[in-house]
Amino acid sequence: MEISTLTMYHCLAFVWYFFVIYSITHLRTEERPSEVFLYGGQWKYLTVLNLVLQAVFYGVSFLADVLRLIKKLRCAKCVISSRDLLFSVLAFPVSTFVSISFWTLYTYNRELVYPKSLDGVIPLWLNHAMHTVVLPFAILEILATPHRYPAKKKGLILLGCAAFLYVSWVLWIYFVTGEWVYPLFASFSPAGLGVFFVSNLAIIICFYNFGEFLNRMIWGQSKFCF
Repeated sequence: MEISTLTMYHCLAFVWYFFVIYSITHLRTEERPSEVFLYGGQWKYLTVLNLVLQAVFYGVSFLADVLRLIKKLRCAKCVISSRDLLFSVLAFPVSTFVSISFWTLYTYNRELVYPKSLDGVIPLWLNHAMHTVVLPFAILEILATPHRYPAKKKGLILLGCAAFLYVSWVLWIYFVTGEWVYPLFASFSPAGLGVFFVSNLAIIICFYNFGEFLNRMIWGQSKFCF
């Protein structure tokens, strides 16, 4: 994809995610189910945090494209490294995990992840913007431009640190409120919950490896080290 076209695409993607985040933060507060929007608000949900992550990624990508267009290659190289790190370690695996895990659990029992009480608060288009559109955007990004992946060990360590931070946030919310972020967690024993978290980390790692595989198959081997 030519740099001018890529710049426009990344700009539109950034605007789209910014608009989705704006729409979420301006939901009608008087109709919000109290059991859903307790301590932490929307920011306790991985779905919403992923939207912020995607907005940051596309913002960085747009900046990298602009720097390339105006021939600021030294600055562009640094920003591109940050862009590739964001995409490989977080943007692709997290968006893939959010979309696939949400719709899998929603199909099995929606009350575990998306209670019916939300239907009157979150429009259908916004639900799909949060949980469906993120996956084709991630695939399209791989098709649109190559990304250099870090050394496997470092990439997985960074991904594991991000997962640890989110799990810590979830546990802190439970400690403060006595309520789980997702009703699904209440059905597990402490040991079972630990196994569940580890299993989900393994799934995210699989998505990380899948993204690297797709990138390599389409663009060839291209890595950088820190």
